[in-house]
Amino acid sequence: MSSSTTSPPPTGPTTTEHDAVRIGIVSVSDRASTGVYEDKGLPALREWLGRALRNPITFEPRLIPDEQDRISAALVELVDVAKCDLVLTTGGTGPARRDVTPEATLAIADKEMPGFGEQMRQISLRFVPTAILSRQVAVIRGSALVINLPGQPKSIQETLEGLKDAQGQQLVPGIFAAVPYCIDLIGGPYLKTDDSVCKAFRPKSAIRPARGTAA
Repeated sequence: MSSSTTSPPPTGPTTTEHDAVRIGIVSVSDRASTGVYEDKGLPALREWLGRALRNPITFEPRLIPDEQDRISAALVELVDVAKCDLVLTTGGTGPARRDVTPEATLAIADKEMPGFGEQMRQISLRFVPTAILSRQVAVIRGSALVINLPGQPKSIQETLEGLKDAQGQQLVPGIFAAVPYCIDLIGGPYLKTDDSVCKAFRPKSAIRPARGTAA
């Protein structure tokens, strides 16, 4: 699976205010890639990102088996050729023999960003002690951020969005709160989140005023 798809931007008067963004979404699974069962990773990523971001998004989806060389090749293609600003993978981050997504990701990295994996494990530990077995990593390649996520749709949402109480107040920040500023720092587009889903954090000096208003 390699065709790109474009998600329409949110409707409303602010639609044209936000930079376009190209996002690679990669599901790593032997069985899903061969049609043994339906892949759930790509739909989960597309759905959450479509809710969380107000930017027009072009998705570059890939569904590949648990093979290190093929995963690395897909990540290089998404960053170097497809020019994705952000790449999110799901699956292949456990301790099993064929779980090689972290190794494939580190192999193509210019810089490692260990805080993302640390926070994902902290979130998951709120639910299961086996979260310490997860090996998600995040790296920078060129001007793109690449992040490994868990394999289950519920865990994907929890790690991206964080944990909230019954009133919707944030208890634990999700990792995506730091993604827009990270992409600012490496020269990518300005990502604007829907605060009701995930409130991005930027220093005041890095907040872009709405277009058409004075700085």
